[in-house]
Amino acid sequence: AMDQHSKIYVAGHLGLVGSAIWRNLQEKGYTRLIGKSLEELDLSNEEDTLRFFEEEQPEYVFLAAAMVGGIVANNTYRADFIFNNLQIQNNVIQASHRFGVKKLLFLGSTCIYPRDCPQPMKEEYLLTAPLEYTNEPYAIAKIAGIKLCESFNLQYGTNFLSVMPTNLYGLHDNFNLETSHVLPALLRKIHLGKCLEENDWATLREDLNRRPIEHVSGQSSDEDILHTLQRHGVGPLGSGDGQAGAYQVEIWGSGRPLREFLWVDDMADACVFVMENVNFKDLAGDKKEVRNTHINIGTGKEIAIKDLAEMIKSIVGFRGELVFNTQKPDGTPRKLTDPAKIHGLGWRNRVTLEEGVGRLYAWYVSSE
Repeated sequence: AMDQHSKIYVAGHLGLVGSAIWRNLQEKGYTRLIGKSLEELDLSNEEDTLRFFEEEQPEYVFLAAAMVGGIVANNTYRADFIFNNLQIQNNVIQASHRFGVKKLLFLGSTCIYPRDCPQPMKEEYLLTAPLEYTNEPYAIAKIAGIKLCESFNLQYGTNFLSVMPTNLYGLHDNFNLETSHVLPALLRKIHLGKCLEENDWATLREDLNRRPIEHVSGQSSDEDILHTLQRHGVGPLGSGDGQAGAYQVEIWGSGRPLREFLWVDDMADACVFVMENVNFKDLAGDKKEVRNTHINIGTGKEIAIKDLAEMIKSIVGFRGELVFNTQKPDGTPRKLTDPAKIHGLGWRNRVTLEEGVGRLYAWYVSSE
């Protein structure tokens, strides 16, 4: 089994998930970790990947490298999302088999489930109905990854496992307002609203220097900054005729859809737990047809976007209004994972949403 001296390769160790797995392994005393940046190793290149495995001979592999993005990116770069993700996972899984990796953990996402999936989503609902169109190419790549792991295990006796996390958030999240997911986007917008409300231009400019919005940075004029923030729904209340000095943050949709969020360090803890304690044979059982051996990782708890926004507002200390723009689409009404399988294996998440958002905000305002 994996121990402190095992050689462990974390593919994608600089990303949101990979960096959390790396931190978790370090905390647990694992000393022989291998990570390569994209500049050092392009996993979509088969030759380079095989050479790396031959030279390093890792014993355990966390496959957290992937091309990821929000709805717009997924729908725009459809070919890139399916092709690049298939390339990466094909190369890493093939190399892991060829060079005798003892155990591999493949990370997917809950977008693998049908668009109109019964709720909460159980592992066995995979491939029972059509996928959500916008991210179908990405989802198909992830499903192929699960099947690749299962098939190698069945044909070659490898020990390749797959986990499917729910919506993740945490340190090093993406706060780019054009591409980020709902939680970090709300956190940042509400923070910017608070800066306006307190007339705190120093903090506002610092935020924009760290993470420019479009082409607007802290160096831009007041007018350009205000104009850009307003385009992203952060600005004076109403049409400007509300009470002077009151600000609003506009949120897309009704705020009614329910979403599940998992602190990324909890997710990483689950990954290391699975790697340490679970084997393919435990998941496959002695069924004649082996499928759905992947494991959901979630909290099993959900929150309405409106309640999430209110929670963030109180953590940030914004006193203005949250305005829901019902002209904008809501997306799926519910997306909740059923974590019964991982609970049965002995793991549960620890960090509550309130605690996680508090930590994320403290990190956001203090980090470079």
